[in-house]
Amino acid sequence: MYNLLISAGAALAVLLILLFGFKLAWLGSLLIAVVVFTGVFVLFSRIIMKKVMVIIEAAGKDLQAQRFEKAIRELKDALQYGKWQVYVDGQINSQIGMIYYMKRDFSNAFPFLDKSFFKNWVAMAMLAICYMKRQKKDKMIATFEKTVQWNSKESLLWNIYAYCLVESGEPTKAKEILEKGLKKMPGDAHITENLENLNQGKKMKMRSFGDLWFQFHLESVAAIQKHQMAAMGGRMQRRMTTRR
Repeated sequence: MYNLLISAGAALAVLLILLFGFKLAWLGSLLIAVVVFTGVFVLFSRIIMKKVMVIIEAAGKDLQAQRFEKAIRELKDALQYGKWQVYVDGQINSQIGMIYYMKRDFSNAFPFLDKSFFKNWVAMAMLAICYMKRQKKDKMIATFEKTVQWNSKESLLWNIYAYCLVESGEPTKAKEILEKGLKKMPGDAHITENLENLNQGKKMKMRSFGDLWFQFHLESVAAIQKHQMAAMGGRMQRRMTTRR
């Protein structure tokens, strides 16, 4: 990363100047060099992240206006800063992959999700689901395991992991995952309910997560539309009741 190289180069130059130019002691010179490294690194980090955030905010506005392709182009432009700052590349790839995925363009989503930032659990879960759809259960499990390791307090993540295991013919492992989730999130209502459902031989209930669940496209379009129509009917009925 350019930022690290520039910071290290500046620190080394200062160290050599202090040692051989000003004849300062090693310890003092080294401490000053460390301060220089930190200062240059922080300064460049702020400059780069400011530029990246401007692009992300613009892309966010385009997404709200449903200008998906424009948002993707803007985010791809931001990838140039990946050479300058650690983790920028992974975070931008996560965003691009998520947009493609939510558009159901899974083939284009995959290469970007595959380069996702490991702490972005939504993008990583989408990557795991892509592996599941490609019949690569081992990679699906490995991806989920890495993701829950860094995002252990996300109830939906544990539930999606278990759901995908059930879909892959592993209900026993799904129960084990939910039990692990409960150890990380004691008393979580969603995990508890779905663990009870699996123990009773019932299907997992995921729709209570709302749009957060639907964005993963693990239900058919027809099923989602049916749910949305039912919800819309309920809202209309409540409005009519309120007006009376």
